[in-house]
Amino acid sequence: MRALLILTAVDLEARTLARHLGLPAVSGAEWPHFKSGSIELACVGLRASALAARAARFALPALVVSAGACGALAPALMEGALVVPEAVLTEDGQRTATAPLTVIDARGTLVSVTRVITSGADKARVWMETGAIACDMESATIVAWARAQGLAAAVVRGVSDTADHGVPADLAAAVGEDGRVRSVAAVRAALTRRGALRDALALRRGTNAALASVAGALARIART
Repeated sequence: MRALLILTAVDLEARTLARHLGLPAVSGAEWPHFKSGSIELACVGLRASALAARAARFALPALVVSAGACGALAPALMEGALVVPEAVLTEDGQRTATAPLTVIDARGTLVSVTRVITSGADKARVWMETGAIACDMESATIVAWARAQGLAAAVVRGVSDTADHGVPADLAAAVGEDGRVRSVAAVRAALTRRGALRDALALRRGTNAALASVAGALARIART
């Protein structure tokens, strides 16, 4: 079993994946950080903004994995679909290949954007401009960081929202830069915008399906 460092953007992603994988919390950790044997998992915030500050706490792995939910850009990708790209792309067009995984075939490109994509129309534009099949906000940064450390890096994501739906801005704002969900902001959105509760429940359903797919893939990777 090879050493894995699994990095997520959001507290909820880290805690859910840790539960699926049976990883206990690291004692005394001030942020979501889990470890058991050769598998370590941590939250590094939106756009991996906390990665540099938290990296000193990580053991050097054989493989770094950017994991969690993503948004579909390709219309064929359904809720819960596994996305394991062969390359990541930044918004300015910098393309970086990911490390091959022996147990999962990689395909397509994932683009890391700097803002939440809030509508299906906006997703269609990004799909046409980049050719990427899915999007997130962290993977390009995580892969670049791993390569700078001389480490192999892969991306394992699950679709939480399909190509015809974005993430509403008020729900996106409920997640802080550190990746923690702000419950008050989420409740405020549900109470002040018609349809917000429906949107929140749909996003929750999609995120649960996405993370279940990701957890299954990570368990397979860990066994190699």
